[in-house]
Amino acid sequence: MTATRTARERARAELTQEIKDEARRQLAEVGAHGLSLRAVARELGMVSSAIYRYFPSRDRLLTDLIVDAYNAIGEAAEKADPGADAAPRERWLAIWRGTRDWARAHPHEYALIYGSPIPGYAAPQDTVVPAARVALALVKVLTHTELREIDGEVAPGLRAQAESLTKVLGVIAGPETTVRLLMAWTQLFGAISFDLFGQYVGSVDPADEFFAHSAKRMAEFVGL
Repeated sequence: MTATRTARERARAELTQEIKDEARRQLAEVGAHGLSLRAVARELGMVSSAIYRYFPSRDRLLTDLIVDAYNAIGEAAEKADPGADAAPRERWLAIWRGTRDWARAHPHEYALIYGSPIPGYAAPQDTVVPAARVALALVKVLTHTELREIDGEVAPGLRAQAESLTKVLGVIAGPETTVRLLMAWTQLFGAISFDLFGQYVGSVDPADEFFAHSAKRMAEFVGL
């Protein structure tokens, strides 16, 4: 009985993975807004009703793909980190490169999580923790070094937000430093998005040297 149940679970996991793999392939052709459970089922030779036993809705499938993408880019960032024995700036730059390398190798999955919003889709809480992995990889670097403290005027509302975020992240930093961390995180994904979506054409295309320069300047900007 146990062996039969295990075999069923294994078969279900394999077919679930096949469904997600086919859905990713279709993302490259039709984008997230055009993803259809029926089309995925058709390509896999399944009757359309059967796929609903694995994913009850298109949104559930999208959520799984989004969580997978966030975890994949987060894992790439974490693996790029050479570890505590390396200099903090070296770790910071390596994480930036690792994040960008994954995005360039998986442009359609990157577009799913950092591209245009999907009409009619609202991301559930399931996506929150995976979405934070890249940011937390950078924060981990900062928690193992003494930051150069930065003074500056921070509006009261933003100061309260920064102080709250400091507690959540476990970073010992003043409001201005925390705000700069947020700005650097925004710069990272902004630079990647501009690169992947062709916004640098006619300016800094190819953007390799500009990206490397940005990573260095942002390291200084946050106090490394």
